[in-house]
Amino acid sequence: MLEYSLVNFEPKVQTTSHILMIRPVHFAFNLETAENNAFQIRTAAEDVQQKALEEFDELVAVLKNNNVDVITVEDTPHPHTPDSIFPNNWVSFHEDGTILLYPMYAPSRRAERKGHVLEKIYEKFEVTNTIDFTHYEKNNLFLEGTGSMVLDRENMIVFACISPRTDKKVLDDFCRKMNYRSIPFTAVDRHGTLIYHTNVMMCLADRYAIICLTSIPDIKEREQVVGAIETTDKEIIDISYDQMDHFAGNMLQIQNKQGEKLLVMSTQAYRSLTEKQVQKLNGFNKIIHSSLTTIEANGGGSARCMMAEIHLPIHS
Repeated sequence: MLEYSLVNFEPKVQTTSHILMIRPVHFAFNLETAENNAFQIRTAAEDVQQKALEEFDELVAVLKNNNVDVITVEDTPHPHTPDSIFPNNWVSFHEDGTILLYPMYAPSRRAERKGHVLEKIYEKFEVTNTIDFTHYEKNNLFLEGTGSMVLDRENMIVFACISPRTDKKVLDDFCRKMNYRSIPFTAVDRHGTLIYHTNVMMCLADRYAIICLTSIPDIKEREQVVGAIETTDKEIIDISYDQMDHFAGNMLQIQNKQGEKLLVMSTQAYRSLTEKQVQKLNGFNKIIHSSLTTIEANGGGSARCMMAEIHLPIHS
């Protein structure tokens, strides 16, 4: 496929009912990614793959029971890809038929870009353009998809906390090619360590944003982020460091086939919310959650990371 410098602009919507998920075959703690992912904790359990598989299947069942179109693709044993369960980092799918491929920090994660996954997408969806950013890996520059970037698709704004996995140069290239405006900033955890992915401290929905504002230490940057959100008339729901550590920032709003909005999260994230926050979120959309304890601990990612939204047009 050809790469174009500009995209054809189609009406943008924030949510979709089509989700890509990769069923793991060798899920495990990855030392390469743990280097700058403070959310990863190696567990003592020997059956990590089996437990992760059970958690994966349960989340898929919850989504399907809520009438979400889940395209599930089985991972392959070779090459070994312990983090394949998080496909949103290496690929994103857009309304105009564009697929984007992203440069990944860990060499083991680059192998996740497997042809059989995209072939499954081609079967159902219209793909007219591919933009490939993976050449940046040669220069050790990275942008890990909708982990590095939280997209306001309707207003063409991208929020991104800069880290070893989110390079400003690649972010600017994304914005040029996709006609987005970027809001870059620095975010740190309670220990002052750079947060590796924006989507663990921020979730953007159609009418609200969940964000750990405390994690943005620079007041001017924090004001820029808040201002950008408020200009789109979204309500801000602020979460604490403790809630972020329980993956309350790693949520995703989707919709089902009937157009009903759903906010997907892990059970750990749900239990970290206050009663007032739950009431507020339920006023916007239905909340659905599933236990992802093994995946969260060993992989350092939660429900949002497991779902790659498909905004591509369906074959007529």
